[in-house]
Amino acid sequence: MQHIFPDTTLLITHYNRSGSLERLLTSFENLDCRFDAIVVSDDGSKPEHLNKIVSLQDRFNFQLVTTPVNKGLGNNINKGQAAVRSPFTLYVQEDFDPTEIFPTHFVDALDFMREDPALDIVRFYAYFSYPNLKPFKKGFSEMVFSYWDVSHLKFYYYSDHPHLRRSNFLEKFGKYPEGLNINLTEYQMAISFLSKKGKGLFYNEFNTLFDQKNSAQEPSTLDRPSWKLSKNPLIQVSRLLYLRYRWLKNTLDLALTK
Repeated sequence: MQHIFPDTTLLITHYNRSGSLERLLTSFENLDCRFDAIVVSDDGSKPEHLNKIVSLQDRFNFQLVTTPVNKGLGNNINKGQAAVRSPFTLYVQEDFDPTEIFPTHFVDALDFMREDPALDIVRFYAYFSYPNLKPFKKGFSEMVFSYWDVSHLKFYYYSDHPHLRRSNFLEKFGKYPEGLNINLTEYQMAISFLSKKGKGLFYNEFNTLFDQKNSAQEPSTLDRPSWKLSKNPLIQVSRLLYLRYRWLKNTLDLALTK
């Protein structure tokens, strides 16, 4: 069954993982998903990866946006989003793959966005559930930000993981900060999103619409500290204290942006 999305651009950010990019594009092709356009924003990849991307253009018919040197995730998303001309953007990093059930739920997400102009984002993937969810419909929930919740996870209302958003996203919430590491770039956009009263939905079964795939040949470019997973009691207590500090710091950061 063909799935046609004439008002949506698929925006993919890429860096040195052309094999993963080809797999992602092939997955959408196999699902028979057709978008208004596809934009691949490359962040100064090595020549062998950039050459591979160029060789894929005829097959997948996408627009390639490049930069001569690596400028980080913020710049990569900013220049990619600037190339989008459709009302909606499906944003996906190159190491994700849509599953067979994705198109059905993506149709629902688009309908929600078309029906409610106040909706800014619909999230499809996460490492953890958003802490405060209000049931919506068709397997989605509304994310609810609460100042009284002591979880630091509530601040990640926005996430760089696969999501649908309006293409005027940067006009409303500002451009992504550039020259920062990936985690800080995402965090600062999350704070900006909250400070400007962004509204979004979250897919309840958040690990079923996309698979994140990394291989030994093209590993993840994001290193996660091992102490986060440690079972050592001292480290766990230290982590708890750190998370309370994070909650307080994030609260102050948000308050100061208003």
